[in-house]
Amino acid sequence: MGPRRRPRPRGRRRPVSFEVIPAIDLRGGRCVRLRQGDYGRETAYSDDPVAVARQWQAEGARRLHVVDLDGAREGRPVNTAVIEAICRAVAIPVEVSGGIRTLEAIAAALARGADRVQLGSIAVKDPALTRAAIQRFGPAIVVAIDARDGEVRTDGWLHGSNVRALDLARELDAAGVARIMFTDISRDGTLSEPNFRAYRDLLAAVRCPVIASGGISTLDHLRELAAIGCEGAIVGTSLYERRFTLREALAAVAMA
Repeated sequence: MGPRRRPRPRGRRRPVSFEVIPAIDLRGGRCVRLRQGDYGRETAYSDDPVAVARQWQAEGARRLHVVDLDGAREGRPVNTAVIEAICRAVAIPVEVSGGIRTLEAIAAALARGADRVQLGSIAVKDPALTRAAIQRFGPAIVVAIDARDGEVRTDGWLHGSNVRALDLARELDAAGVARIMFTDISRDGTLSEPNFRAYRDLLAAVRCPVIASGGISTLDHLRELAAIGCEGAIVGTSLYERRFTLREALAAVAMA
């Protein structure tokens, strides 16, 4: 990517309000969770993702993160009807991801009601298109960096890329991306703990906001992510397994 960088204030400031963002991962129209991104290690939680979305809104969510797992694997949006139904069913912003790899697909997702569109594999495979998306859609674009042992993974986390996560983050930041979401795949769905060192390194390397994902299992994990400067966190398995409630999570970060 080119060297162009949008002006941003220097110095890291803690977000005014740390967002706890429930995840709704879709596979075959159902709400599921994968362990470490493994499609063979799936736990289904609901056959009605729209009802799940309404539940999270009722419990205080200010944003939802909806992932089309089938789309991520196939390289094109698949669960579009369900995602559109979710966007219509709730009054809070919805961020969508999974298989969105063209400017037309981004525009279509926004037209279906998404507030933000998350790009993943395409950031590695087509930097020029990613830069064009950032320039055209501005703050509606989030780029996900999904990594294992520091290497970015693509295509639903199935393939390596020989690209280092920090290198990609710096390039995206220079291109003016509004925010980055980082996932340590080895922690995702494991209820272990986030890779705090990776987040500290990432926050030191870029000036755009960073959203955390993967391994969150306690309220203290959320407090620590807020304390080190993350803008928010995507929370999935810990909410579905009732390790804590969304209301407890929101209260914890409000007092952090």
